[in-house]
Amino acid sequence: MSADLNQKIYVAGHRGMVGSAIVRNLRAKGYSNIITKTHTELDLTNQTAVATFFELEKPAQVYLAAAKVGGIYANNTFPAEFIYDNLMVQNNVIHQAFVSGVKKLLFLGSSCIYPRLAPQPMSEDALLTGKLEPTNEPYAIAKIAGIKMCESYNRQYGQSHGIDYRSVMPTNLYGPGDNYHPENSHVIPALIRRFHEAKISNAPEVLIWGTGTPKREFLYVDDMAAASVFVMQLDKDTYDSQTQPMQSHINVGFGSDVTIAELAYAVCAAVGYKGKIGFDPSKPDGAPRKWMNSSRLEKLGWHAQTSLERGLSEAYADMQQGLKVKS
Repeated sequence: MSADLNQKIYVAGHRGMVGSAIVRNLRAKGYSNIITKTHTELDLTNQTAVATFFELEKPAQVYLAAAKVGGIYANNTFPAEFIYDNLMVQNNVIHQAFVSGVKKLLFLGSSCIYPRLAPQPMSEDALLTGKLEPTNEPYAIAKIAGIKMCESYNRQYGQSHGIDYRSVMPTNLYGPGDNYHPENSHVIPALIRRFHEAKISNAPEVLIWGTGTPKREFLYVDDMAAASVFVMQLDKDTYDSQTQPMQSHINVGFGSDVTIAELAYAVCAAVGYKGKIGFDPSKPDGAPRKWMNSSRLEKLGWHAQTSLERGLSEAYADMQQGLKVKS
């Protein structure tokens, strides 16, 4: 095994959907020295604990996938927690990584960093050009701060200390490890659960909120993990060719979007529900479109590999397995 495959890699947030996918990807590539810590073992909001961890472990690379996340209800109800916890985690991990000599770090953000009315598809240069979506502004502000923290450390310490801290912004993610809670989940896991329950109960119809016309982009989480490792492993000159010192983040998307109606029928097929699908236009649609411009990443040579149909089948199998474990 090569020295590179033996290097110590810390994946923060390894129990989350994205973090666990990154661990799977790294292990599949032969990396054997992967460090993970549960929240009980290491509270990333605790500066002293994080400093001690980095001083003892001294990883060579860090994937920062840890974050406090939630849907609209959670973001609206606990805005102070969302901005405080995420800022603390980012500040502690990025700074202590630098202090301990970590040369390479990847920060994972979110498409919510872009203005609510950003032109579609949303490109990296749309950052800080308009007002954010109010319902998740605290979370978005924290993620923007994370991008700028990586950039600021690169600008001040890149040449003198040889650090290279990068950021990737994923579109809507789904897949193994997702949250299928009936009230707090995102659109794909929520639909999977609803169609599954309708199939089990032989319900004649599943009613979808809104008209079904808004369009959304979805990326399978293992594709996101593959993109993260791909971006981390790019040589610096190649990465710099598609970024700028103060606009260094890279979008990660599927490359196309679907209407909510198309998504509903695709989930219906994946689950095997035989009833009807209805739409309730009296319910809100949300933004008409949210689509990422991933041309920078495509120019670097990466494209998503998992079709929506295959990804939904994998996600449904994951949810069923989770139900079996709980029963």
